[in-house]
Amino acid sequence: MKDLKKIIEECISGDSRAQAKLYEFYAPIMYGICLRYANNKTDAEDNLQEGFMKVFKHIGKFRHEGSFEGWMRRIMVNVSLEKFRNRMLMYPVENVEIYETPGYTDDILDKISAQELIELIQKLTPRYRMVFNLYVLEGMNHKEISKEMNISEGTSKSNLARAREVLQSKVKALYNEIKTDANSTA
Repeated sequence: MKDLKKIIEECISGDSRAQAKLYEFYAPIMYGICLRYANNKTDAEDNLQEGFMKVFKHIGKFRHEGSFEGWMRRIMVNVSLEKFRNRMLMYPVENVEIYETPGYTDDILDKISAQELIELIQKLTPRYRMVFNLYVLEGMNHKEISKEMNISEGTSKSNLARAREVLQSKVKALYNEIKTDANSTA
């Protein structure tokens, strides 16, 4: 984006046109981030809107050190974490038995689109999805995840391992479905 620093300064002064420019440019990117942490598209849209409200409220705190996109990304992830924590207080028990299935082979990923993989990640239980995203996509370690989510490091590790197992089984099931469809049309 051209003149990002100028647009940020205009946003700080409350210029709604600058805010609209910033939103239009970054919303698609930030929506993708929100979608990875949300249960569905509606939740992702809510997180995006809440995240941008926080961006505009705290934009004066951005120190122009590092990437502005990275700063915004952190806000979007924090909004998602906050919603997750609030939800987990209400629903602390998860039923994971429905995900029990065997593993997969490496060549399967060649047959599955990125969108299909994102949809499979979204079907993980909220805790597994959150740990998986923070570890794999945000690059956090288990100590950082345990602090952010108020869980032990061991719980973080086991949730990540379980999330991987669940994803593997879902990927395999999708692959088998794709393979069956391809065979039936041949």
